[in-house]
Amino acid sequence: NIPFFPKIAYRILGRAPDMLVLWPCPGCHCICCLCRCLDDRWLPVEGMSGSRKEFDVKQILRIRWRWFGHPTSPPPTGLAEEEQPGEFWFRGAGGHPSNGGAPAGGSSGRKFLEPGNVPLPLAAMGCPHPTSQRDCASPSLHPGAAPLEVPCLEFTAEGCQGAQAPDGPETEDVGGSEEEENDSDSSSCRTSNSCHTVSSCHTMETCASEEFFQALNHAELTFRKMESYLRHKQLCDVVLVAGERRIPAHRLVLSSVSDYFAAMFTSDVREAKQEEVKMEGVEPSALWALVQYAYTGRLELREETIESLLSTACLLQLSPVVEACCRFLMKQLHPSNCLGIRSFADAQGCTDLHRVAHNYTMEHFLEVIRNQEFLLLPAGEVLKLMASDDMNVPDEETVLNALLSWVHHDVGRRQGELSKLLAFIRLPLLAPQFLADMENNPLFRDNIECHRLIMEAMKYHLLPERRPLLQSPRTRPRKSTVGVLFAVGGMDATKGATSIERYELRTNTWTHVANMNGRRLQFGVAVLDDKLYVVGGRDGLKTLNTVECYNPKNKTWSVMPPMSTHRHGLGVAVLEGPMYAVGGHDGWSYLNTVERWDPQARQWSFVASMSTPRSTVGVAVLSGKLYAVGGRDGSSCLKSVECFDPHTNKWVHCAQMAKRRGGVGVATWNGFLYAIGGHDAPASSLTSRLSDCVERYDPKTDTWTAVAPMSISRDAVGVCLMGDRLYAVGGYDGQVYLNAVEAYDPQTNEWTQVAPLCLGRAGACVVAVKL
Repeated sequence: NIPFFPKIAYRILGRAPDMLVLWPCPGCHCICCLCRCLDDRWLPVEGMSGSRKEFDVKQILRIRWRWFGHPTSPPPTGLAEEEQPGEFWFRGAGGHPSNGGAPAGGSSGRKFLEPGNVPLPLAAMGCPHPTSQRDCASPSLHPGAAPLEVPCLEFTAEGCQGAQAPDGPETEDVGGSEEEENDSDSSSCRTSNSCHTVSSCHTMETCASEEFFQALNHAELTFRKMESYLRHKQLCDVVLVAGERRIPAHRLVLSSVSDYFAAMFTSDVREAKQEEVKMEGVEPSALWALVQYAYTGRLELREETIESLLSTACLLQLSPVVEACCRFLMKQLHPSNCLGIRSFADAQGCTDLHRVAHNYTMEHFLEVIRNQEFLLLPAGEVLKLMASDDMNVPDEETVLNALLSWVHHDVGRRQGELSKLLAFIRLPLLAPQFLADMENNPLFRDNIECHRLIMEAMKYHLLPERRPLLQSPRTRPRKSTVGVLFAVGGMDATKGATSIERYELRTNTWTHVANMNGRRLQFGVAVLDDKLYVVGGRDGLKTLNTVECYNPKNKTWSVMPPMSTHRHGLGVAVLEGPMYAVGGHDGWSYLNTVERWDPQARQWSFVASMSTPRSTVGVAVLSGKLYAVGGRDGSSCLKSVECFDPHTNKWVHCAQMAKRRGGVGVATWNGFLYAIGGHDAPASSLTSRLSDCVERYDPKTDTWTAVAPMSISRDAVGVCLMGDRLYAVGGYDGQVYLNAVEAYDPQTNEWTQVAPLCLGRAGACVVAVKL
């Protein structure tokens, strides 16, 4: 079947051969079709003749196996000498490096066949995509090398009969069954046209002569050669002109590294065809260093040249260099240079470097304002600093003094900018004495706008009842001046937390800072002289009357005199110096008694009792009075409220809340009392419901008003005022102990989520401390 031979050759070679050779097989005298390729030219094999006989695919496979399956002679001796350390020769399944380089069956892989043997094309020697270890294995290239695509041949008896012409669609159906031969010399190997499935070729080593080469350091050697061409100014096809310096280079190398040059040399622009390209506004030494980097991948970073390198790298869009320069500058940040780096990063559009430099400036603001860079800042940059909430300062007086120092550095030019900059100082938060001294300062004496700002601040202090109407950006404290929030103890998944966490508003993070000496549940915490007093509670077995004091500055604990009464579920607050422990449960009954701690005499004493016993009561101080809100009296949750006047030593009833609340959290802000969360019935009751409701009490009108609710219902929620926001911390939602924290802004009547606690807890005592 002579017309069939070109089809087989096409399937083997991937293209039509120029010449075919027909010759008789010495073993069975069948007609075989062989081709030979030398130097990409198809040549006839000399000395071949014979007659035609019936074509048999299995006979071809037998011939192939006998002649090419078991090479017997070793590879040429010169081969090993030619293989260099940076090169790999990958052989077929038998010669893969994974089994020591020796092919299965004891024969060694070789590159060329012996003289007289006619080599088959590479694709006919085996399929490069095996499906098991027994299949003809494709050699593994070193990491990073792309797999070699080798055309694959389908050899089946019926598949050959149904082969399609090269220009027609190929069919991949292989139908029918083949009669298996058990002859040791022959076994059929079937591969699919797609090379995805290969039958096991155990007896035929069809991959023994496959070889793949990959140079390990090809890219490095190539670029090294190109660098040599650059040094010797060979094959250069462009000259970059920067100032008086002319830098020859290769367009291909520059375009492969820089997006800027790629856009220039591959677009239809004038520079794409020019032999010389002028680089405006580029430091010549920086440009030369970056051209060398394009060839070597190496760049020296020095403090004196880093800015010119970064600006040039930004222009040339060399992202790796920009990132490396930014990391270098981040390591060089110091209070004496952070403002300059911050401004430079802003000008270059390096957002990460600008963010890091800005955060460093805010963190070290006290050191920054003592350096010359701050005094030399333009007014616009000073305004940005004064407007920031993130600067790490102990009080607003520090910020005002920094502004005055900047003005005094050049009074003649800067005094006119003073009123505009003073508007960003939080003057209402300054001490009244400080404001009085400002009025006599010569810098403000003749400035009407400055006088208006000072009077606004004085009204804020003189008319505290009008403060809700005087709110503005100048009355909002900076984050570092509000202090820190402490969450102490509470109930957690281990039935009692002893840890103390601290929240910093400026960084919006909670961190573990200390542990209590023992477990306490349903206790109270108050702040006296910037120290945390932990009062009463229960340890799981008995109700406590003990008191401990924690100093957050030196992280030490001290034992204080105990209360007269054991109490858990009590409320604790500080009013005009003394600390009060209100209500609770003594392990037997609900309490209405109140004890007062005198820090001067260091002793506890009883004051007037409430009219109603209250446990899990909310206690807060507002307008010189002590308020007891809600709680439980043993039979139900309460919505009644009482307030205590220390000057008359009497409790009086106030307007009731709209809802009953036990486990309620309370806090005060700007003359209002807020009651947050809680439950409306004992947990044993089937009708018990948790509350997300928030009510606000106005003592002037003796009325309660509902405001925006929390995002989730919470019982035993810790509530505290820090700065100008109320924080709801942890709690219990009926299923789990919460670590969620929300902040309420009374000016906008909105709740926002902040960073969660490290540990979910309910009944934690939450207090704010200025450190």
